[in-house]
Amino acid sequence: MPEVAAELGIAKSTAYRWVRDIPLDVDARKALFAREHSSTTGHGQMMAEARWSEYRAERDARQAERVTGAAGSVGGLTQEELVRIGAMMYWCEGAKAKPWNSTRRITFVNSDAGLILVFLAFLRAVGVEQSTIDFRVQIHETADADAAVRWWAAKVGADRTIFRRTSLKRHNPKTVRYNTGADYHGCLIVSVRRSRAIYDMVEGLVIGVVRAAGRPSAPCDPWPQ
Repeated sequence: MPEVAAELGIAKSTAYRWVRDIPLDVDARKALFAREHSSTTGHGQMMAEARWSEYRAERDARQAERVTGAAGSVGGLTQEELVRIGAMMYWCEGAKAKPWNSTRRITFVNSDAGLILVFLAFLRAVGVEQSTIDFRVQIHETADADAAVRWWAAKVGADRTIFRRTSLKRHNPKTVRYNTGADYHGCLIVSVRRSRAIYDMVEGLVIGVVRAAGRPSAPCDPWPQ
């Protein structure tokens, strides 16, 4: 920011206000880190950390405000909205028929418990009975598979005894894994037996949404040139 201020002939505080919401790219972060840690004195490092701690606190506060505001703008969902959201979620994350595999069966996999719960709400909305739903945990073989099954069973409100045998991902020593902490519960596979008709409905809804997006009821502003 001092370099920006000097180049444009403005105050450093003005430069900060202009660029405070712009994240640094990797090269800029490395250069900044090198400059701030080039001092051999602990005082220089303490000053740099204090300066950036204040910036990070302000950034995190703005981020939390934006997230909270967006979440609060969703007052509720109609069943029609829920069904369309569920269909689009499935088309993004679910298993789809391919030319070499024409199976048309609902199978949804995700590690986000919130998305899983929304998808289960979608299944209820379209009349799927709980007895036709299968659950299976998919997790790395070095993790606590039993604990993951208990965690997912509690999240979806199902008896863990109805979960199918856990699918284990084999360990690859060449892969650097970051999802190794206590918050790692693997993925949950949700599949629906005899669900070809629902799959067909989902595909049709996606086609309808795509068509509707091409002719929105309210005019959209053009992209800036």
